Amino acid sequence: MDAVRLIVTSRRALAAGGAAPEVLTEVWQAQALAQAIGSRLAVSGPPELRGEAIGLTELAGRGCGVLDTPQLGPGELRAAQLTELGDARQALVYLGGLLGEVGIALVGLASAAEEESTYWQCMEAIDAADESRDRVREMLRRLADREQALPEREAG
Repeated sequence: MDAVRLIVTSRRALAAGGAAPEVLTEVWQAQALAQAIGSRLAVSGPPELRGEAIGLTELAGRGCGVLDTPQLGPGELRAAQLTELGDARQALVYLGGLLGEVGIALVGLASAAEEESTYWQCMEAIDAADESRDRVREMLRRLADREQALPEREAG
């Protein structure tokens, strides 16, 4: 499945909400998807993005690592369903939106957390989601710079 479709699926699942365990599962799924997209960009994306893509992969991996790994059935891991990246810019725009929504969901969970461990888990995951989103923004900036430079090279 292409990246944008998987991101849209994750956004819908995250928006559906539910109890804290369900939301944390969706946050974990979103971070795993960001990790897979970062990995795919690092290997086969535009050369200008490779360093930032590796950083995204590491940060999203940290985002998964601070959360308890959810019990997913066969075929439920969305990141494993990623078969194609599609348009890198579009995928990054959608991924940035998803990561923003992840941060908002985690703030809500942290605010309502009854256990201190859940609160700190959310805070660590918020940091990872914010840093991942920063990497996505930087990659979008680099793509915009590249697109702007192409007409200049062709004219010159």
